[in-house]
Amino acid sequence: MSITATTAWLPLEHGVTDFYQGATLALVPALVTGAGYDLAHAGGVVLAATILSSVAQPAFGALADRRPLPWLRPAGLLLAGTGIGAVGLMGSYLMVCAAVLISGLGVAAYHPQAARAVHARRAGDSAVGWFSFGGIAGYSAGPVVTTAVIAGLGLTATPLLVLPAALAAAAHLHRRTPAAAPPSRHATPGPEGSEGADDWPRFSGLTAIVVLRSVTYYALTTLLVVHLTTQRGLSLALATTALTVFTATGAAATLLGGYLTRRAPRTVVIAGSYLFTTPAIIGVATATGPAAILPCAALLGLGMHVPVALHTTLGQHLLPRHVGTAAGVTLGLSVSVGGLAAPLAGAAAQHVGTTTTLLTVAALPLAAAAATAALVHPRTVSRAIQHAALARLQLPATLTDELTTLAQTQDRRVDTVLHDAITDYLATHPTPKPASTNHARTGA
Repeated sequence: MSITATTAWLPLEHGVTDFYQGATLALVPALVTGAGYDLAHAGGVVLAATILSSVAQPAFGALADRRPLPWLRPAGLLLAGTGIGAVGLMGSYLMVCAAVLISGLGVAAYHPQAARAVHARRAGDSAVGWFSFGGIAGYSAGPVVTTAVIAGLGLTATPLLVLPAALAAAAHLHRRTPAAAPPSRHATPGPEGSEGADDWPRFSGLTAIVVLRSVTYYALTTLLVVHLTTQRGLSLALATTALTVFTATGAAATLLGGYLTRRAPRTVVIAGSYLFTTPAIIGVATATGPAAILPCAALLGLGMHVPVALHTTLGQHLLPRHVGTAAGVTLGLSVSVGGLAAPLAGAAAQHVGTTTTLLTVAALPLAAAAATAALVHPRTVSRAIQHAALARLQLPATLTDELTTLAQTQDRRVDTVLHDAITDYLATHPTPKPASTNHARTGA
């Protein structure tokens, strides 16, 4: 798909916002060494940064669904940056937690409105994939940049971290981007909300899938390095490399998901990804040596991250009248529930070992795949038959792409469009009769 300047700006903006979530990871050890916090107080800072933000996101999404609030994007950016920037100037633990809470609220305010903006551009799964990629890149850059600033200038230099948010917010206000843009070639047809009524039962199923993915992800990131160093005999450098392979492959996988859905329904891509996540976890848990572990880590990154953007787009499809709420739930729960489960995974590993814990966690993606299969609408079977018919008819590639994109919306009206398109094509392009085989017969 072609990425317009307006569409490309959203991943950059998202990266700046999530930069501040990553920055918290670097601030915590700095507070432990520089301010004398113990681990319990450090955990409180992380809790303040994640939990309230994640819980507040659905509320901000519901607010954005009631009426457009484009100012939430620059306001969220500024709050996210200002809160983190103030941490180094706070004189007490409660003030530090308050600053981090403000940053978390800014992150919560930004995400639903930004996800609505991506949805309004009708650029499909690929655009949401780029949006997610921007967030992952920014989150990954947060600890690196923050550590460099603190190491060079001290904890009191955190106000410098406000600069990215200030620049991004100023650029947003200068651009004054419209709420919507012309649909792209791979866009979902029709205005927002035209896809039908909200499907809350299936959205509840999707929420369960997001929760399963979240718990799996945070259990893996909590235990992976410890497991590889203590149970598989890898050096700390190699174990960290495996974690880097997992996250780097995952960043690329967020882009891959949007392109896979041009050839298969979202539910098929999501379920397939989770199905090969389970053997990848088993491989990481039991393999010996980097030659086996690193490929498993790469497969694990693919399986865990291909569905990320698709969760959001599928959620917005299931709640076409509440796309902000859908984004708030699918984006917010991925932080809060996993963050709550991480200590439980650590406690389990302490009692039964990291290998047993990881093998137990490996069952969660299978449950997610099964739950995804339950989301498949009966019309999907009909569309699969129609896709096969399109392939047999050998339609022009451009027309096939358009019809496939229409089918991915899982909308009853699209079934009619697809049926009419096939009927019209058959009327104007009769199927060639099979060649007779009588003349090819011999006496043999």
